[in-house]
Amino acid sequence: MLKETEFDSIYIACGYTDLRYGIDGLAATIKEKFDLTPFTERTIFIFCGRKSDRIKALVWEGDGFLLLYKRLESGRFRWPRNRSDLRNLTSDEFKRLLSGFTIDPGIHKIQVPENAL
Repeated sequence: MLKETEFDSIYIACGYTDLRYGIDGLAATIKEKFDLTPFTERTIFIFCGRKSDRIKALVWEGDGFLLLYKRLESGRFRWPRNRSDLRNLTSDEFKRLLSGFTIDPGIHKIQVPENAL
């Protein structure tokens, strides 16, 4: 498993990405859609397709790209689907994501109806 301490920056592409893309397609997505350079060492860009059981990641190692692909045998990644932008994760959020938890933990407040009691 990847260790979050290996990276200075961890980015995920929220929403859906076509996982048929290879290195060149993902690098072009980073540059054109998110206006970042994919040639930054110690930075990982992570993508998820329509099926939430697989992800791809792209890392520049200084002499070439490393393309990572992970498919879960059971379970799904809790991928943020409500936006189509790039999100910078903390190391704790990265650990939670790879462990199958949501990266946005918390209790959501609800509005109690007036006639509840």
